[in-house]
Amino acid sequence: MTVDHEHSQRTDAASGTVAKAVRGAAIGNTVEWFDFAIYGFLATYIAEKFFPPGDETAALLNTFAIFAAAFFMRPLGGFFFGPLGDRIGRQKVLALVILMMSASTLAIGLVPSYQSIGVFAPILLLLLRCLQGFSAGGEYGSGACYLAEFASDRHRGFVVSFLVWSVVVGFLLGSVTVTALEAVLSESAMDAYGWRIPFLIAGVLGAVGLYIRTRLGDTPEFVELRDSGEVSSSPLKEAITTAWRPILQIIGLVIIHNVGFYVVFTFLPSYFTKTLEFSKTDSFVSITVASVVAIALIPPLGALSDRIGRKPLLIAGSVLFAVFTYPLFLLLNSGSLAAAIAAHAGLAAIESVFASTALAAGAELFATRVRSSGYSIGYNISVALFGGTAPYVATWLVARTGNQIAPAYYVIGAALVTLLTVLTMRETARRPLRKLVTQNERS
Repeated sequence: MTVDHEHSQRTDAASGTVAKAVRGAAIGNTVEWFDFAIYGFLATYIAEKFFPPGDETAALLNTFAIFAAAFFMRPLGGFFFGPLGDRIGRQKVLALVILMMSASTLAIGLVPSYQSIGVFAPILLLLLRCLQGFSAGGEYGSGACYLAEFASDRHRGFVVSFLVWSVVVGFLLGSVTVTALEAVLSESAMDAYGWRIPFLIAGVLGAVGLYIRTRLGDTPEFVELRDSGEVSSSPLKEAITTAWRPILQIIGLVIIHNVGFYVVFTFLPSYFTKTLEFSKTDSFVSITVASVVAIALIPPLGALSDRIGRKPLLIAGSVLFAVFTYPLFLLLNSGSLAAAIAAHAGLAAIESVFASTALAAGAELFATRVRSSGYSIGYNISVALFGGTAPYVATWLVARTGNQIAPAYYVIGAALVTLLTVLTMRETARRPLRKLVTQNERS
């Protein structure tokens, strides 16, 4: 029996559980980004509750500093959970990280205020955010590898696209939850207890996700590797020594994926209110429209990459960012709310072109023995350097230059770096992962 025929049998057997695998992998990302959104939207309440009274600006800055700390924990999580996934399996790591993530999120909603426990309040908040960042470092890479290894060769782009789709869903759910609470509860009720409710909801969502993930099996690719005794005894070392080229490629590949995403979904909502001087309601409408556009486009575009290839969409996304970001920022600053929302939606559409394909393309770069390690290391280094810092850099550029269009130049630069990276990559669509392993090991 040929290797290709054996692989075909594996993918046919796995097809019946792909939907279950998608639910299991996607729920963790939904929880993660639900938490991400609520922390940002509730920053003013957190600043008031966890820091000494008297200096609101300093308290808010400290709140965002703790927020940023989670991003710098992500590479550490990637270096830990990525190799762990190559040693014990993708499913066990997915269960472990969602347990850590949901428990720490729930705990944030239960931590007493500064008024009750003093300096221990911000210390606990910092520790819990670092734990969230650490667990998130194992979430995305493990989830991408899990779905890539369950999907058939013909539908891998479509299946893996649901991982990034779930990110946008989580962000939108967080935004809607906080906005709805602020609309229903009085200001005093939000200040007293209302701000804690979304964190408690996230804990419940995490428990549901943990239940789903503990009922999943591991991927056919990893099971075959384990059964044949070929699991790497030192996947971190093996990844760094044998897969350094694809690690560098994924770092470059996801630069515009991260910069584009964080500019569209975290920077622009505050840009709407602080720079463009629209209302909070206007900002909420705009981010909701942008999120719905992304949710609608990502799965079909992932399926398109299965038909025409990964590289055409990756090149198209990079070029679209490089060409249209500047005019879309001009449209944002035209003074018209309708035009600004249309520009925001346009940037979300461009991000969808790239993001729908990037995760599958990244997973396809690596050998099964080191796929989780290589993917997690490369992706989390890139997100720490270019993702979490993107809103800060964009805000700094506006303040430093006085030019409200300045963030566009940062996005364009990121797009060009990614475009050059994509040009170094092989086309990987519709090709068996086992065959890709052999080719990557030889290169």
